[in-house]
Amino acid sequence: MNMIQEILIVDGYNIIGAWPELQKLKEISLEEARDQLIQILAEYQSYSGMKVILVFDAYYVPGIGKKYMQSKLAVFFTKEKETADELVERLVREHIGRRKQIYVATSDMTEQHVIFGLGAFRISARELLVKVRQSRHDIRKKIQETASRRNNTLDSKLTGEQRDLFEKWRRGEQ
Repeated sequence: MNMIQEILIVDGYNIIGAWPELQKLKEISLEEARDQLIQILAEYQSYSGMKVILVFDAYYVPGIGKKYMQSKLAVFFTKEKETADELVERLVREHIGRRKQIYVATSDMTEQHVIFGLGAFRISARELLVKVRQSRHDIRKKIQETASRRNNTLDSKLTGEQRDLFEKWRRGEQ
């Protein structure tokens, strides 16, 4: 089987600044906006089957330079004096190769040109928001279909009078 692994690298603060709901949340709490983005992208990763890597600039969290997993999502913070763009470029170089397709989600035009040069594709913040919303819509639709299939029995379609009549027949009453 010659499967191509799709990897999405997301510039976290760029996305937070571009998505209206996260932008508003950032004004109240940057940490909450980050946590919300992590949750959204973890759900998207589960639904899409893409490996998602989320990158945050240590500018807001000085000298952190770490990677951790949260809800099966790889979250990176840059090292001190390393920009998110530099880390994104390093991750693209590390992951680019045979049977891998790399996408980078950012609306930073300069960064888009650099990642094109490295062989990755870009997804704008707006495009990613549309994809995330579509996946949420698809998930809700699947849940509703599953629930309606469970409730799609003959009994659920009968009136009370019809149910009583069938119950009498079942007991052998006339």
